[in-house]
Amino acid sequence: MTEQKHYFVNVKDQSDKILRKETFVPATLEQVWNAWTTTEGVKTFFSPEAKVELAVGGPFEIYFILEAPYGSRGSEDCRVLSYLPMEMLSFSWNAPRDFGELRKRHTIVVLHFQEVGPGKVKVALSQLGWGKGEDWGKLYDYFDKAWSYVLGNLKKRFAAGPIDWSSR
Repeated sequence: MTEQKHYFVNVKDQSDKILRKETFVPATLEQVWNAWTTTEGVKTFFSPEAKVELAVGGPFEIYFILEAPYGSRGSEDCRVLSYLPMEMLSFSWNAPRDFGELRKRHTIVVLHFQEVGPGKVKVALSQLGWGKGEDWGKLYDYFDKAWSYVLGNLKKRFAAGPIDWSSR
């Protein structure tokens, strides 16, 4: 395995903030799990390009700016931290390049999956590991909106089909 470079916030500099989001998806547990844990699945709702390997230390890279050089496209160098099949997935996550030095720091995203009825899955997202200060507050606000968008796309993906990235 290659050396992992994760730069999480030092505990003494860490905020106790946790960003929480949830949605209910019209799909089976297996379908939602595969959407988050495979490259092909992620490409149906998150971004047109990605590299996801469901293994501890495996890449969890979502590419948003395809024309940018590697390192500036999206979540390069983010990794799967842990998982419980069909229950929980955690991965490191970085800031967009517009956030300067904060891009070098990673937060942790934890997803919980729960079947709540036939063809209905609750997805609960928590993001933690925030630093303190005004820039971190701006980043928190950014992800408060961004994760709502991503979870909305996940729901749309199963209600109406995969996202057509060519029209965006």
